[in-house]
Amino acid sequence: MDPLLTGQDQAMLRGEGSEAQALAMRVLVSMARATGARRMIDISGAHIDGTLYLGRASLDFATRLRDGGGRVAVPTTLNVSSLDLLHPDLFRGDEATRSDALTMMTAYLDMGASPTWTCAPYQLADRPGFGDRVAWGESNAIVFANSVLGARTPRFGDFADMAAAVTGRAPEFGLYLDRHRRASVRIDVSGIAKEARLTDEFFAVLGFLTGIEAGSEVPAVTGIESATEDQLKLLGAGAATSGAVGMVHVVGITPEAPTLASATGGIAPRLVKVTPDVITRAYKALSSTDAETIHTVNLGTPHYSTRQIVRLQDLLAGRRIHPDVKLYVNTGRDVLASSSEIVKRLEERGVVFVVDTCTYVTSILPAGPDVAMTDSAKWAYYAPGNLGVDVVFGSTSDCVESAVAGRVIREEQPW
Repeated sequence: MDPLLTGQDQAMLRGEGSEAQALAMRVLVSMARATGARRMIDISGAHIDGTLYLGRASLDFATRLRDGGGRVAVPTTLNVSSLDLLHPDLFRGDEATRSDALTMMTAYLDMGASPTWTCAPYQLADRPGFGDRVAWGESNAIVFANSVLGARTPRFGDFADMAAAVTGRAPEFGLYLDRHRRASVRIDVSGIAKEARLTDEFFAVLGFLTGIEAGSEVPAVTGIESATEDQLKLLGAGAATSGAVGMVHVVGITPEAPTLASATGGIAPRLVKVTPDVITRAYKALSSTDAETIHTVNLGTPHYSTRQIVRLQDLLAGRRIHPDVKLYVNTGRDVLASSSEIVKRLEERGVVFVVDTCTYVTSILPAGPDVAMTDSAKWAYYAPGNLGVDVVFGSTSDCVESAVAGRVIREEQPW
């Protein structure tokens, strides 16, 4: 018997359960060989990143699993799709793409996954706990699970995450293992003014900078005294966007980093000192234009939390969005439902809420030349290539003031 597989694994591989399990196990065995895993382990949950329609292969995989008797073996949440099912009129793509995307979404639901359609599953009521081993796709969610929740998941790509969900098994590699969770690079921000280190935009820019500096290493950030979950979300999303980061220790804050020594396993890490000049360059690099006129403002990548929606209401302060500007807020349908009264008031002021998807990955923005503004390092990084737009990056306050004025307004950053 292959030492990698248990008798139950072998049975699934032979197709004794279902054709879908056999296919899924073949994917996982190949993944195990490629990563050098020595055994398969049980997982307690999965988050599926392959729900965005990217062409025929993504549709074929989902329907083949479904038609082969596939059912999720563990609680499984779904990442963003290509459609907003609650606001279908927002979609500006062609009908063939709409139809294929909907067919693919339906296939995942038919296999028993939950219709969460969010890139921020850690904002759901039921989320992994410390030490839980899960199989998560979606880069920002992986960082949050490992870093903030103390759960364990390597970076699962499309198809492999669903293979794990269908079997309840995964090869033990990467961030499942203690030795791969130790920081080897230290990102020290103690040279940045304290008031700057308290802002949401600082965490977004720091994440972008951290990904560049760390690459695929695990970084440990020092010099931060406090952080909200939303700020840690921004940090992880930025790091996973500009680099292949799967975990970020924030010393004194995240659960596996009470001290720098605990984060690194006692080994001296490579040191990167973040100075005001360094963070300013990173901040400027997130904008691809210095245009003064904007057409859209895009908030909520990763999906906005309830706290962020409340803050948006406070910043807007009853004013209306400029008639020449569309302000989009990407969020999860669960957050939308729990914030319904605030959402209604914001919609009356011209805010457009988007659920189930995100404006940088699907056809929602108006057609034609566009200058877009965002408070998200991830949106700023990907949108020029995905959508062909020019991007201005700023704080959430900057974005709101600009959306009201119809032109770019950015305060000087405190760093």
